[in-house]
Amino acid sequence: MPPGCFARTASGYSGAMDHSKAPVLEALRDYHSAGYVPFNAPGHKQGRGIDPRVLEVVGADVFKSDVIALNGLDDRLMRQGVLADAQALMADAVGAEHTFFSTCGSSLSVKSAMLAVAGPHEKLLVPRHVHKSVISGLIVSGVRPVWVRPHWDAERHLSHPPGVREFAEAYESDPEVKGALVVTPTDYGTCGDLRAIAEWCHERGLPLIVDEAWGAHLPFHDGLPPWGMDAGADLCVTSVHKMGAAVEQSSVFHLQGDRVDPKVLKAREDLLGTTSASSLVYAALDGWRRQMAEQGKELIDGALTIVEAVRGRLTELGLTVMHDEFLGPDLADSVDPLKVVLDLDPLGISGYQAADWLREHRRVTVGLSDHRRIVAQFTHSDDEKTAGTLIDALDALQKVAPSFEKPPKVDLPSPKEMELETAMLPRDAFFGETEQVPVAEAAGRIAAEMITPYPPGAPGVLPGEVITRPMLDYVRSGLGAGMQLPDPADSELKSIRVVAR
Repeated sequence: MPPGCFARTASGYSGAMDHSKAPVLEALRDYHSAGYVPFNAPGHKQGRGIDPRVLEVVGADVFKSDVIALNGLDDRLMRQGVLADAQALMADAVGAEHTFFSTCGSSLSVKSAMLAVAGPHEKLLVPRHVHKSVISGLIVSGVRPVWVRPHWDAERHLSHPPGVREFAEAYESDPEVKGALVVTPTDYGTCGDLRAIAEWCHERGLPLIVDEAWGAHLPFHDGLPPWGMDAGADLCVTSVHKMGAAVEQSSVFHLQGDRVDPKVLKAREDLLGTTSASSLVYAALDGWRRQMAEQGKELIDGALTIVEAVRGRLTELGLTVMHDEFLGPDLADSVDPLKVVLDLDPLGISGYQAADWLREHRRVTVGLSDHRRIVAQFTHSDDEKTAGTLIDALDALQKVAPSFEKPPKVDLPSPKEMELETAMLPRDAFFGETEQVPVAEAAGRIAAEMITPYPPGAPGVLPGEVITRPMLDYVRSGLGAGMQLPDPADSELKSIRVVAR
């Protein structure tokens, strides 16, 4: 096999393309060396017009590499195929038939995927714990969701991806659906049984979309949970900026099989995407693919070794590291080991308090915090030094935790109380006539906005759902305890936007 080629024979494909190539990076290098003088966008003209105070912080090279694709990286008619070649290499590296780069994050990619499967007033099987970007896709498209119940862990108050049984229950209640969507891994790293879900969907002729925003690394190591394309999914969305190594907003969506037309998918992406895509995102995606195709297993081997040692050390310190607790027939099918989930309930503090203290006193940031947990994500970018910093910070947190004020109580609803009645199409409620009512008068009204604890970004209340008192108690008490609610028009949640009577 030539140098730079990537073999994935265990997954049924050879990766026979030359992965030492990086078309976007090579085009960017050639652009620099040719000394082009641009009289087109971007207007900073290779950084020449940037305020020196900006360059002092950001650096000049960022702007030097910010080049338009059309008549920049490629010629006026894109005849060099720079982007097409880079996307083909990405598809080959992960075993997909088609890959599309997205410069607006997976929030755009998942909307494009949904629109490629279902149109206005058509129906889609959707788990109720999906990210707000999926709900935004429902609002924009007018697709009717057929809600699928996730696997609720009532004891720990979090959800895991649903299984075949939950999809079957939803389908039997409303079989006129065009496809199905599942989110896996979750923000906590828990994964659903993708192979079984894909088989169930395909037996019924339904395409399966996998919102795998947290799974960009999964194709490159057999010691990680299965990823969408290997498991038989038709469309898979990944955020390379999350668990890969690319700049923010770097996303890709992959396609295989004939249940979704690639031309339709590209047309839907064109409908939503920018015509001014960032070369920085393209270059980062291209370079990450090359790195993982050539070194992915070795790099992830190292990350797994480090994170295993971290788990062991944190356990020795007496901290509660969660993993096996997530697994079971009605819980998760597998867990991404690179997500370190700490249960802080034994320390008597909330995840919100812990995240704030770690940031302020130890300059350590975490990806997720909730009423009782924090989640630290590891990638191949971590090393023993960063791991040691986290361990020391958590050791210090444990020692000072007794001095924290008792966290405000969050009124946690039962799983049944989390499932609100859908009274209107999300699109109709969001765009219809609305009014702002005091929170005391909101119970029983139909919501016209999302109320979303973030992260993980799964809305507690959706447009079109009937607001209940237990849900109001939950989000209002959560807000008082440190929960972030970015979506409501009234950020203090003293009033709520509802459908006008």
